[in-house]
Amino acid sequence: MAIHELGHVVAANLTGGTVTNIIVHPLAISRTDVSPNLNPLAVVWTGPVLGVLLPLLFWVAAWRLKIPGDYLARFFAGFCLIANGAYIGLGSFERIGDAGDMLKNGSPMWTLWLFGILTVPIGFLMWHRLGPKFGLGESKGAVDQWAVYRSVALLTTILLATSLLSPIT
Repeated sequence: MAIHELGHVVAANLTGGTVTNIIVHPLAISRTDVSPNLNPLAVVWTGPVLGVLLPLLFWVAAWRLKIPGDYLARFFAGFCLIANGAYIGLGSFERIGDAGDMLKNGSPMWTLWLFGILTVPIGFLMWHRLGPKFGLGESKGAVDQWAVYRSVALLTTILLATSLLSPIT
């Protein structure tokens, strides 16, 4: 959610809009309020686009630099592709959230479907063959303990930061 909302913030700032509120709380639907929003279509599309590109770039960097546990970044990138693609592609049917704003501001329905059709399968492909890294299949439950510690520390940090920095309104 945070990376997706960062995309909205970046686009708002680049197009001369003013971000008035950001909600990124684990118990709420995230959103970024922009007023005035001088280019609503750019602001709304940049959320999911950066929401998939930044995690992909982070994974590619971790993979190329041979950072231990790079598969965690690969898993996260896959998750972001699936989540953003499903949110936009399926959201188009009920015109909810960003999908509704995209349609209201002139995006053709097929562009939302195309985004979902491209990102969701790529996300699942990113997950392909990761099972053993997470203790599934032939690894018979064996998981790198440092990956567990890093994941728990990162999750705890994210939950605390989003809870403290973005109260539910």
